[in-house]
Amino acid sequence: MAREFHYGGQAVMEGVMIRGKKAAVVAVRRPNGELALNIRPLPAIYTGRLRQVPFIRGVIVLLEALVLGISSLVYSANVSLEEEGEELSRGATWLVLLVSIAFAVGLFFLAPLFLTRVIDPYINSSLVFHLIEGGIRLVILLGYMMAISFLPDIRKVFAYHGAEHKTIHAYEDGVPLEAEAVQKYSTAHARCGTAFLLAVLVIAIIVFALIGRQVVWLMVLSRVLLLPVIAALGYEATQYGARHMNNVLVRALVAPGLWLQRLTTREPDDKQIEVAVAALQQALVVDGEGEEEAQPDSS
Repeated sequence: MAREFHYGGQAVMEGVMIRGKKAAVVAVRRPNGELALNIRPLPAIYTGRLRQVPFIRGVIVLLEALVLGISSLVYSANVSLEEEGEELSRGATWLVLLVSIAFAVGLFFLAPLFLTRVIDPYINSSLVFHLIEGGIRLVILLGYMMAISFLPDIRKVFAYHGAEHKTIHAYEDGVPLEAEAVQKYSTAHARCGTAFLLAVLVIAIIVFALIGRQVVWLMVLSRVLLLPVIAALGYEATQYGARHMNNVLVRALVAPGLWLQRLTTREPDDKQIEVAVAALQQALVVDGEGEEEAQPDSS
């Protein structure tokens, strides 16, 4: 069933966040087994015309995912731990956001650059230099994902990630949003952020290779300033792939991103599916496309 709007989201602590047309809905399982629902209306920048402009929308979506992701994680952590923690202030949210971006840029973009420069005297080709840098970047990403997957809390988050994907698949196919029907679907999805990360890594190799080997300060600057450009290209590539999965060549190009999701998703149980379904159903209610079945958490 074709959909004009594509629902999506992310896993959080003991729950799922679904991004709808008008709001982000977070559903979290409380320690007593009950569900807590929280609705966050989306600011105009996330729903306006710029959100539809190719390439510009990629940067907006990235910012949206980071801001909504952090606030949703804080809310879910408070609920799942039964804490009454206050909402992060706007200043605190931006501070956490900037620290997160700095960590990601340092680990996945600057570290591979400096590691490659260690063997720079032995590399004659600019293309080979950037292929090695890209390979190191991929190894760091895979190592990071594998390392955090050993943490019990992260494994549970990955299961909710799988529940989110299965629920979105079921909704897009128009089947009843019930655990038995939803469980039949794959935990991998072409529009997943994991696939987006892989697209960014591949595109980064191409972009940086076009710049070539320059003095170190210029190469560092390019890794920072060109990140929004690379993210925009990665978003467009991921969305194109998701829209053309019936094409054999596109499926082959998308396959590595789907495979990589084996590291960031796990098979959920029915209770986890229930949480993801509750988040999606509430998002549909807010958008005027579903029937009210639960009341949002008042916290």
